[in-house]
Amino acid sequence: MTNTGPATPAAAPAEAPPAPRYDLPEPDASTRPYWDAAAEGHLLLRRCRDCGRAHHYPREFCPDCWSEDVDWERASGRATLYTWSVVHRNDLPPFGGRVPYVAAVVDLEEGPRMMTEIVECEESALAIGMELRVTFRQEEGREAVAVFRP
Repeated sequence: MTNTGPATPAAAPAEAPPAPRYDLPEPDASTRPYWDAAAEGHLLLRRCRDCGRAHHYPREFCPDCWSEDVDWERASGRATLYTWSVVHRNDLPPFGGRVPYVAAVVDLEEGPRMMTEIVECEESALAIGMELRVTFRQEEGREAVAVFRP
């Protein structure tokens, strides 16, 4: 075998892309008012002008009567705890760094049920029907996400 010259150095390994985030929204034109309000510390709902019912998560139609005549409405921020589960293991980023945390469903004062997280509350203090208030988790440069506390 003949040597034809110096060996080519191996290419440096490519830097791994950042892990996907599973806790942050991907706002679009129809949800932008919701996320803008959240950044200012307000929870918005959609209310149907035809049947009068409020709904959450925000969408462009009423899930009760299918009307597309829906408006934004600022929620009171008050809720009661419907159910919860303490999560001790979660392999999806960034939840693994938050364990244990309280995943919950709350009944908003305006009627809709909302999936959320309970913060600033010991597990032993959790009780069905307990009163909660909305607060927001926000990381720099990211959307504010509604969570609840006693």
